[in-house]
Amino acid sequence: MSDDAVLGTIETQVAMLMRLGEATRRSTGVQPHRALDRAAYVILRQLQQDGPLNVSVLAAALNLDGSTVTRQVTALQKDALIERRADPRDGRGTVVAATPLGLEQVEAVRRARRVLYGTVLQKYSDAEKRELAEALERFNAALAEHMRSRGRTV
Repeated sequence: MSDDAVLGTIETQVAMLMRLGEATRRSTGVQPHRALDRAAYVILRQLQQDGPLNVSVLAAALNLDGSTVTRQVTALQKDALIERRADPRDGRGTVVAATPLGLEQVEAVRRARRVLYGTVLQKYSDAEKRELAEALERFNAALAEHMRSRGRTV
């Protein structure tokens, strides 16, 4: 297969992955899987992983525009999934942190997704699952680095 054909296959498969991922979230009968939309999930996962963050640091970590993250954070705050706190390093600033409810919901979604992916990948060997995980991590890191090097956010 030529390099152009390989890249075409990758492009199509990434588009299908994104479409199927969202369709799966919307269509599943498992409530925890549907508890958070994609934007809420990625913000809460980042806060779960890193703890409280300044909005600009959060935006940079997610490769998003600060104004986009600010809007999303405001919506999450209205839903009591995050809270704003004084920045412990600089009392003049604020950080956002996941609330216990936000952490509970993001963890419920993670568990539901693990069950789903475990079912979907049940015929994959352990080595194939590791290979897929590593390839996805490398691909996402390369995309994020590409966006950062171009000074762009999504």
